[in-house]
Amino acid sequence: MSTQNYENHRQYVTIYHKVILPIVMLTLIGSIVNLCQSWGDHQRIYSASLIVVLSACLLFTLFFARVFALKAQDRAIRADENLRHFAMTGKLLDPRLSVPQVIALRFASDEEFVALARKAAEENLTNDAIKRAVKNWRADTYRA
Repeated sequence: MSTQNYENHRQYVTIYHKVILPIVMLTLIGSIVNLCQSWGDHQRIYSASLIVVLSACLLFTLFFARVFALKAQDRAIRADENLRHFAMTGKLLDPRLSVPQVIALRFASDEEFVALARKAAEENLTNDAIKRAVKNWRADTYRA
């Protein structure tokens, strides 16, 4: 695997992002078309409606499963980076830092972490600006 940097740090799960999500989206669209085509047919309307509802529920389930996993990772990263900052300075991270800013700081090497955290808090840098400011990239290959 090549060295992680700003250009290649985003991670995609091919089966999830490029296979399952499009299939579920197409299933939902197809079920809506089926519902529209069976609108006057009292024998098909119930099953067509049920398929639309189940397809929508599956899409929401996939969405929330992803969001909940990322939220749990965000909490773990926030705690890790707070501990890292405490170990280096004896102080917790600045409370002005938002969770996305702290998550972006995880890519900073130990040498630049404290200064970049201070700059991010003082200048209210965006998470993208923080990532771009990192000179020595610290890879995070565990984020899903």
